[in-house]
Amino acid sequence: MKAFVSIIMGSTSDLPIMEEAVKFFQEMEIEYEVQALSAHRTPELVMDFAKKAKKRGVQVIIAGAGGAAHLPGVIAAFTSIPVIGVPIKSSNSIDGWDSLLSILQMPSGIPVATVALNGAKNAAILATQMMAIHNKQLYSRLSDFKESMKAKVIEANHSIQKQ
Repeated sequence: MKAFVSIIMGSTSDLPIMEEAVKFFQEMEIEYEVQALSAHRTPELVMDFAKKAKKRGVQVIIAGAGGAAHLPGVIAAFTSIPVIGVPIKSSNSIDGWDSLLSILQMPSGIPVATVALNGAKNAAILATQMMAIHNKQLYSRLSDFKESMKAKVIEANHSIQKQ
């Protein structure tokens, strides 16, 4: 089964944050697409995107948004594909709290997994874990990634003990 994920953001100003997900997917050799669509300015396009995602082979959607941050929830309302929300601290945000709460406090029946403020890399890791359930090669690459993180911590610990 081919791994394929969609990264969507409310504005191109969110791209510097969402690029962390792109980098991780490149490292994991996961196919992805990137789009900027606004839940408020282009709601019809967001609805069309969400409704057609499964047919296009998308397995997980990562949606980043700042301010009112309705994008992940609107997408989740139109698809049964897992949606991971990335709250973004934007120029019009209330220190990121508005984004975080907008994504986190979804009504019953329309879940959106939520990662930390500006946590696009964690969203990518979570999406990879979801897709790796039925993909042995991807599971192996993810396991190698986690082992490399472990090795870095052990090495760092040894280096500070030598000082």
